[in-house]
Amino acid sequence: MKILNKILLSLLAIVLFLVLCFAAIIIYALVSDYKPDGKTEIFSGGNSTILNDTLEINLMTWNIGYCGLDKHMDFFYDGGTKVATPENRCLENLSAIKKFIIGNDTIDFFLIQELDRNSKRSYHMDEFDTIGRLLVDYHPLFAKNYDVFFVPVPPTNPMGKVLSGIAVFGRYQPTSSFRYQFPGEYSFPKQLFMLDRCFMVNRYPLENGKELLVINTHNEAFDPGEIRKAQMIYLKEFLLSEYAKGNYIITGGDWNMSPPDFKPEFTRNKVNTDQMAMETGFMPPEWEWVYDSKKPSNRSVIAAYDPETTTTTVIDLFLLSPNIKLISAECINLDFENSDHNPVRIKVGLK
Repeated sequence: MKILNKILLSLLAIVLFLVLCFAAIIIYALVSDYKPDGKTEIFSGGNSTILNDTLEINLMTWNIGYCGLDKHMDFFYDGGTKVATPENRCLENLSAIKKFIIGNDTIDFFLIQELDRNSKRSYHMDEFDTIGRLLVDYHPLFAKNYDVFFVPVPPTNPMGKVLSGIAVFGRYQPTSSFRYQFPGEYSFPKQLFMLDRCFMVNRYPLENGKELLVINTHNEAFDPGEIRKAQMIYLKEFLLSEYAKGNYIITGGDWNMSPPDFKPEFTRNKVNTDQMAMETGFMPPEWEWVYDSKKPSNRSVIAAYDPETTTTTVIDLFLLSPNIKLISAECINLDFENSDHNPVRIKVGLK
């Protein structure tokens, strides 16, 4: 009987200890929770570049998957089992991404998503600073969208600390750059450990007195619908209000949704038909969704990449206001070697 009591007391002590640890994590997460304002200034300067009205502009959007979602990886949030790629592979991914970026020296604006600055999953590398030092002639701008001291899942191998965000590297200095917080959040306590999604707005003066807005967005990925809808409505209202002022707007990024009426033309990979698509007619018809329907920009990470079986889709794209003309668009198929996304490059002009 005494032995049984000792066992029960030991089990009770273990359970109590685990409960106290969980409570401590929740309390500290509440105290340290990143709560950004609706609008946050990133940069404001007086020597911005005035752009010519006839300028042609090259842009690239790429979610680099924090250098941790290469072709060998699956990811537990998406139904896989792994949390992080090995450190040597993470370094190899960063090296390959740097090589690709520097090789695209005609790009005027790089719109990058999922750059880690101090995260356990990417071995605490500052990827924004690393790429910024590579692009010495560009103006680097960073907006934080993930700042959690400790992500406690999965319990057997927690993801731990995450500090990450989105960035724009541009040849031209803006008059201002602001972070806009998307609406919507998960229920408690999950919200304490998830991303605070945002879009970044960079403003450049034009000779005609208007402004060019270059916007980088990274929309919700894991919500089944309501948060995504709220974010899209918020962004739509912002874009239409800026266009009503006569401004020129280029919005690019990882939308985590396929474009309206998406009809993929690629056949090598199976198309992920479950990927949520934007509703038909969401934007006025004169606004143009730009993507490459012949190549996938994103793969499923439920398992390592297999070109014969992995489901793929297009969620990395641009949206152009009616006063922007499209010259060319291309998704560069890198076979998801170093990220679960392929980069998308476009060339545009002002009407």
